[in-house]
Amino acid sequence: MKRKAVALLSGGLDSTLAVKMMLDMGIDVEALNFTSPFCTCTGKNSGCKSEAVRVAQEFNIPIKVVHKGLDYLEIVRNPRHGYGKGVNPCVDCRIYLLRKAKEYMQESGADFIITGEVLGQRPMSQRRDTMRVIERESGLEGLLLRPLSAQHFEPTIPELEGWVDREKLLAIKGRSRKDQFQLADELDVKNYPCPAGGCLLTELSFVPKVRDIFDHSDELNQRDFRMLKMGRHFRIGKRTKVIIGRDENDNRILETAIQPGETRITWLDGNTPLGAVMGVQNETCLELAARILLRYTKAEAGMDCRIKVQHDDNERILTISNSMDEAAVSSYIVA
Repeated sequence: MKRKAVALLSGGLDSTLAVKMMLDMGIDVEALNFTSPFCTCTGKNSGCKSEAVRVAQEFNIPIKVVHKGLDYLEIVRNPRHGYGKGVNPCVDCRIYLLRKAKEYMQESGADFIITGEVLGQRPMSQRRDTMRVIERESGLEGLLLRPLSAQHFEPTIPELEGWVDREKLLAIKGRSRKDQFQLADELDVKNYPCPAGGCLLTELSFVPKVRDIFDHSDELNQRDFRMLKMGRHFRIGKRTKVIIGRDENDNRILETAIQPGETRITWLDGNTPLGAVMGVQNETCLELAARILLRYTKAEAGMDCRIKVQHDDNERILTISNSMDEAAVSSYIVA
């Protein structure tokens, strides 16, 4: 009987190679791709999701794209196994993904799971001890095959049962990608996808933005985290935030992202970034947001400036003095 595997296909070279190895061994493969607000693999017209879809289409295998939900955000807020250098809960994240994959495996009638993990490639989640923890806590002991590093581990059920040929599995280890590039040539894998998608949670400069949401939100939502990728963020009240675009691209994205109940502010008499005031709003907050906005224009210090304020269908003009110095503005910066 032909066996079927569910593959975690990230859009990276390693998982692509793992899938190709299984297909070459005659295993049917279905792919799962997980997306989140924290993925850094975002080209102009693509990203990890579309790279994974492209690979699945090239290999002619089914793929299901799954967005990590609010349950994942709660894991980021309070990970059982702690953080890496940033707010990256890599071990808990991996357990989360594999539990979801196990559910899909059972629903789809697949026999085991494959990943592109390489022993020692990632410092937190791909150490031998943590890989065992991940396998155990995801409920996949014996059913999780890592083709690129399989020779470093005890044989899994697919190997013991002869579903896959252990002799054809590999013993890649460490952070060098030389072996993967060579394997790609051997397997005729072209157009390498982005190296396994980066995660903003590992970036120290991103940490304050994430913690700010955790500290000032009663309920988490996906949109707040998606917005972290754009603009300068300022906390001007316990439940009030201002985002100011850094460039024209930020301004365009922010323009479409503003929702009912939020306020759009711009300097009326000159080139200006777009500002968005979100959360609880009052006149004091709006005036403070306008002063912060002016620090990122060419308005002369001390001059009175007209600020266009648009809230839902209402539009008005505020006259605000450009009086905040850099130190005062910096006291509100999140990142």
